[in-house]
This record gives sequence, C-alpha cells and structure tokens, in this order.
Amino acid sequence: MPATLQELTSRVERLYEDLDLAAVRHWKAAVPGRRAIGAMPVYVPRELIHAAGMLPVSILGGGDQVEIIRGDAYFQSYICHIPRSTIELAVTRRLDALDGMLFPSTCDVIRNLSGMWSLLFPDRYVRYVDVPQNFDNRVGGEFWLRELRSLRDDFARLAGRTVTDDDIANSIDVYNINRRAIRELYRVRSVRPWQFPTSEVYLFMRAGCLLPPDEHTQLIRDYIHAASSDTQRRELDSSRVVIVGTFCEQPPVALLRTLERAGCWIVDDDLLLGLRGVTEDVVGAGDPLRNLAESFLLHGAPTASRYEPGPHKGAALVRAVRDNAADGVIFCAPSFCDPALLDQPMLITALDREGIPHTQFKYAENTGQFGSIREQTGTFSDSIRLWSEA
Repeated sequence: MPATLQELTSRVERLYEDLDLAAVRHWKAAVPGRRAIGAMPVYVPRELIHAAGMLPVSILGGGDQVEIIRGDAYFQSYICHIPRSTIELAVTRRLDALDGMLFPSTCDVIRNLSGMWSLLFPDRYVRYVDVPQNFDNRVGGEFWLRELRSLRDDFARLAGRTVTDDDIANSIDVYNINRRAIRELYRVRSVRPWQFPTSEVYLFMRAGCLLPPDEHTQLIRDYIHAASSDTQRRELDSSRVVIVGTFCEQPPVALLRTLERAGCWIVDDDLLLGLRGVTEDVVGAGDPLRNLAESFLLHGAPTASRYEPGPHKGAALVRAVRDNAADGVIFCAPSFCDPALLDQPMLITALDREGIPHTQFKYAENTGQFGSIREQTGTFSDSIRLWSEA
C-alpha cells in the first residue's frame, strides 16, 4: 500500500531534524566499508562521489536547532551564521559519519571554512572546489575538466577502487532521473502552489541532502502522487512570488510558513542549489567527464556565486517571474551574505526595468521571530493584488 501524505511528511520531518546524520550512519552500516562525503551548499559534482560508490551528503548548518557555543570562537561576528553552526556540528562530533568534506566556490567565508576544517581535522579529506568563472569551453571548460579529473582520482583513492567512465556514465543517468523528478516537483508546485506548499516541498527536497539519489527520486514521486490526491487543499487568494537569496544559508522552515501565511505562494526559489546546480540533463553519450564539465558551463543554475556578464545579470530572474506567472519577487537573503547582497542591486535594476514589484528583508538560519517579516510580506502581497486589480 502506498504511503500516505502524513507518513511521507513525517519521514522528511525526521530527516530535516537529523543533524547527527543518523540516516548516513545507517546507510554506511548496511554495507561495511561504505564512505560518505559532505559538501556545503551550492554546486559540487555529486555524480563523481556517487560513481565511487560513496554517498554525497549536503551539509546545511545547524539551522534553528543548534545553540552555538564553541563555533563562535572560530569566526567573526560580522559574517553569516552558517559557518559557525557548521563548525559547532563538527566539533560536537555530529558530523563524524563523514569521511571528507567539499567546500564549493561560494564566497570568502566558505573558502576560509575549508582552511579551518583542514586545521581541525587533518586526518580527513578536505577540498575547496574552485569552479570556473570563464565560460569559454577552451578556457573555463578545460580548467573544470582538469578539476573533475582530479576529484575523480581523489574519490577513487578514498573509496579504494577505480572509478571508470562507465561508473560515471551510470551515475549521470541516476542523477538525470533525480533532476527530472525535481523539475516535475517544481513544475507542479508552480501550477498548484496551494496543493504543494513550499514549506512542505522544501522538506521533501531537503531529504535529498541525506538520501541516495534513487531513494530521493522515489520519495519525490510518492509525494507528488500523495499531495495531488489530497482533496482537502484549497486555492487561496494569495500572491505568487519568487524568492531569491537563499542559495547557501537556508531559511528556517518556519520562515517559509510565515511567507505563506502572509498571503504569498512561493512559485520559484533558489533554495538548495546543491541539489539543482545543473538545470538540464547531462548528456549521456561520449566522454562523461567532459559532459559534466560542459553541463556546468552551459546549464549551471544562475546564482550570486556564479559569474554572469553585466548585460545578462537579472535576465534569469525576470525569466523565472514570467515563466511561473509570478506577481513579484521577495529578496530573502541571509544577514552578511556578501554574494546575495552585492547581487541584489543589479537584480533590482532588472526588475524595475520590467516593472516587476519586489520587496526585501534579511534573516539568519536561527531566526525565531517572524512578526515583522509577516507584516512586511503581507503588506507586499496586498499591494500586489491591489496593483493587479487596478
């Protein structure tokens, strides 16, 4: 008998609260010798970890579940919250299930966190993943191809096995199927956001940070089926919005619920880009490493940590508004997030040029008070409806 929506939701809520990585420990214990590699948010080539028989695990900080005591000793108070909570998880041994950590090219804070990790855990694999910023295939493509080869060799040594082209091609297929399931989830959420509220969709997405990709794919399919069959959910007179700025430090789920209660259906977002770093299927035929390299160049998700030439800045956001029939944009960036906050004025310029309404606020992953945010976004939603009726 298929799982009910309540059963599925209970499962992803438990995974959301699993800061000790019990699900990862269980996966490793099932087959002796298995290894798991953690990665901070934003894109890393998870296919290569999977091809080596290891589990990619997205590390998203402690959220609002962890009190930071020791982590504050390692970083300044004027940077974002996620590195301090991640260090707290590590030094309190909650991340001991990981056999290595990747730190994707996001900002100086994440780069510094990779150095701090090397000092704290000299016996574990640590690597800063420096992605190309020049998207000419002859320049950035060749650079990224060399990096992918180096990562493949590192993972092979960690796993104690050879990683063949067939292994990588098989993993590309597995992740292509997962990407299609995610795209379908985002599509149905955009069409019927009352049936697939983002505060719930986010939990099902986040389960993919801990589960093997094929298991996550099935979970998404089960959720789409169960939520589609729920006849109790009704469309409300809410505004359709796109949220931007949440690509690294994640907002509390309670903040997403607050936006919904304030009259905003979220129809597109940049949450959890570690799972959605490539927006299209990776080509299956040919050299799998080169296909991975080119997929990042050609189909990498637009984000503040990815270089875009000036004239193109904001085009993807305007397109997201149009494609999802959104009424406006909410800039929802973590406090002290340099990439998001530096990008914001350029994105606002693009929205103003198109006459797209927008508002903005900041949060931290441990934010607990949402009264002012609810009031602000509720006013924004009301204003949008008044403008559209006028």
